[in-house]
Amino acid sequence: MFQNTKCECGHQNPVGTVLCEACGKPLLEAEAKSKEVLEMRYDGRARRSQRSNPNIIDRVWNFFSSVKIAVYLIVFTLVGSMLGTIYPQESTFLNIDPSVYYKETYGQLGHIYYLLGLSHTYESWWFILLLVMIGASLVICSLDRVLPLYKALNKQKIRKHMQFLTRQRLVYQGPIEEGAEEWITKAVTPLKKKGYRVHTEGGALLAEKQRFARWGPYVIHIGLIIFLLAVLARGLPGLNLDEHVAFPEGEIKKIPNTSMYLKNEQFNVEFYSEEEVPEQFRNLNKIVPKLFETKVVLYECTADCSDLSKKPQLNEVARHDVRVNHPLNYHGLKAYQFDYDLTPTIRSVTPDLVNAKTGEKYGSIQIDMVDTERSFEVGPYSLTVKDKFMDFGLDENGQPKSLSPSPNAPAFLFVIQGPELPEEGIQYLYFAKQVDKQRFRQDSINQQLIGGEIPLQLEVDSMDKVDIIQSVSYLNIRVDKAMPFVWVGAGIVMLGLVMGFYWHHRRIWIRIDDGQLTLGGHTNKNWFGFRREVSAVLKQMNLEVDEKSLDNGGNQG
Repeated sequence: MFQNTKCECGHQNPVGTVLCEACGKPLLEAEAKSKEVLEMRYDGRARRSQRSNPNIIDRVWNFFSSVKIAVYLIVFTLVGSMLGTIYPQESTFLNIDPSVYYKETYGQLGHIYYLLGLSHTYESWWFILLLVMIGASLVICSLDRVLPLYKALNKQKIRKHMQFLTRQRLVYQGPIEEGAEEWITKAVTPLKKKGYRVHTEGGALLAEKQRFARWGPYVIHIGLIIFLLAVLARGLPGLNLDEHVAFPEGEIKKIPNTSMYLKNEQFNVEFYSEEEVPEQFRNLNKIVPKLFETKVVLYECTADCSDLSKKPQLNEVARHDVRVNHPLNYHGLKAYQFDYDLTPTIRSVTPDLVNAKTGEKYGSIQIDMVDTERSFEVGPYSLTVKDKFMDFGLDENGQPKSLSPSPNAPAFLFVIQGPELPEEGIQYLYFAKQVDKQRFRQDSINQQLIGGEIPLQLEVDSMDKVDIIQSVSYLNIRVDKAMPFVWVGAGIVMLGLVMGFYWHHRRIWIRIDDGQLTLGGHTNKNWFGFRREVSAVLKQMNLEVDEKSLDNGGNQG
């Protein structure tokens, strides 16, 4: 598109330069003949996106350097974000089957919403891709513009070409009587009082202030890039955790993807009395909680953390009463009170092994619902857990299976070996709840498994041998190590906005030739204020100037 050009001032300009980097002379024939105000966005420097005959890399560069493309990407991302707010996201629920929930709750539209993947919009590949593309656009747009601008501002020549000065938006030309250097000296003092940095060279002057304001948009871009990287980093393992975990009362449980353990020492809940219920809850026809809290103890694993065959060594690091809006906070790990369940469930049961004919007790075994031991020795007998069903049920073929991972109807299939039993032992199915023994007819099932009378039984003769979990507290565990970088990015964006809004890059060039003073002025913003400032400087130089006469073909305020 452009040819290498050597300007009459002797400066060799690279390909694509419209104005000489040193003196500002228009290099293109069409530009030299024009009388229009010069385009000063990058002082005439060409950008990589303006290359002729671009290759594949240049085409990709051109795509992402386009402001129009950046706007489209932002619009698409905003539309995607809006779609994600139509119905609640999957991540806001506990223990739901999204393939069923959205259809049952919101009908066919909800089912379509789920099938389109909008129920997890913010974790979807296309939404993350849009964020990555916006980040790439920010980086390439910045590099495509900031490098030419930096080079242009750092290669400014004090004495500019006459056509460069007369085609600025603010121009003054007038005769002078004294020598050139006296007039240049006369201009220095008022310019310095206005805050300008002044450079002189014989009969030429360059005054400049607040150049840093030109970097405001690029500082904003840097802040946005840091912000986006921090948001994307939240999806990396170890940097972000947002889990809803059930903690049964009285149990120590490992926090997923960490080396920390948390114990629900005690759960307390208080309910409003009928007289205390707030007005907005009176029509709900249910008991409304006034306060619910979990007294927690946080532990850090110090040894045997990954060895499943050993008990982990834990060190207490914090205690806290977790209530709504009063989370536990330990070195960035936060535990928020989310929900609770007051349905009693069995933690463990300790039945006796009894001779079905004589009633003789051989001993007892403790069966934990979750961490169940695989084998037990009771007197002369050995019991091995062959299978475990947390929620006993039958499939379509009549075979036993667990309907859910919750201990709603826990059952254990044992193989019992010992005296007066077959060498391979007998199979015995044991239900932990008395109601399940009757509902599923435990004795009938065991008679079929054994093929006759039941010689041994597991029996509980007292509720003292049943350990009940009175409540379960659901806590929202959060770790967000990327959040500080989000705030840093936001702070840098604010800094860039302040730089761009409250300061303006202003430049004034003066040259004197044969008793003729020529002044050109340029700013990137607030032309009216700049015009007043230039007019005031000329008046202090004893030059009578009508402020509006400085306009060269109008300005853009």
